[in-house]
Amino acid sequence: MSIHQTQSTGFQGCPVLGVGLGLRRPLLEETLAATDLIDWLEFTPENFMGRGGQSRQMLERAKAKFPLVSHGVSLSIGSLDPFNQEYLQELDEMFAWTQPAWFSDHLCFSSIGGDYFNDLLPLPRTREAVKHLSGRIQALQDRFQRPVLIENISQYLNSPDDEMNDAAFISAILEEADAALLLDVNNVYVNSVNHGFDPIQFLSNIPLWRVVQIHIAGHHEFPEGLVDTHGAPVIDPVWDLLRWVLQRCNPCGVMLERDTYLPEFEELIPEIQQIRQIWRETGQPDVTKTMMAQSEVGYVAS
Repeated sequence: MSIHQTQSTGFQGCPVLGVGLGLRRPLLEETLAATDLIDWLEFTPENFMGRGGQSRQMLERAKAKFPLVSHGVSLSIGSLDPFNQEYLQELDEMFAWTQPAWFSDHLCFSSIGGDYFNDLLPLPRTREAVKHLSGRIQALQDRFQRPVLIENISQYLNSPDDEMNDAAFISAILEEADAALLLDVNNVYVNSVNHGFDPIQFLSNIPLWRVVQIHIAGHHEFPEGLVDTHGAPVIDPVWDLLRWVLQRCNPCGVMLERDTYLPEFEELIPEIQQIRQIWRETGQPDVTKTMMAQSEVGYVAS
């Protein structure tokens, strides 16, 4: 039996969008034609900032067909550097015309002293880091006046300065910032294998009622461990984690991530259909009815 908790939150106005897919240029035409299969699209703002022409047209076409959400990779929320004001201004301008339901970025740092790394680097799990991160997230929420989601990352080492485990660290940040979570179930699985913990216990120890969006993806296995590549089919244990989570909370959307080794669009269809099947079987709202309700009376998601 599904157990769905309802809480009053600062992100309670997020619309229920259903089943989504990442907007990827090689699959653009097939994606835009799949309105019977996909409910919404996630875009990476860095791929479109400061660009006109075909890039602008691509996002305009997507916006005409689907609700959009934004998923960034450059906020460097955990950095000690001040936020890049030029980047934030570009986000402001992009949000003004794309009107994403929410935006997200990763619980990590990716810059030091103004130098950016092409990676999502893990943070030490300390009380000082919790305070620093929660303040930064609150500042972003105040600036953009829309929900900010933070995503749990896959990480391949632990800090010797850790004062708590990952579940406690994420939970503390979410609670102190009153923020929402983009839960990546594949990242949970990858970390559980690489670091030897029970993924169900991890999920049981985070506030699932704060989950607004879910990512599900594939990974690759190497002799040294698992690597989160977003470049392979989703495996059964990760599907099982998605079902377990959806039996215990009501997110606004679940999205299939495929960023590398992009197959033909037809190869993604069974995975998208499987997400929808699990969505329905776990008692999530009918998206068509939800979207009608939003337009008529103002839907509030819990």
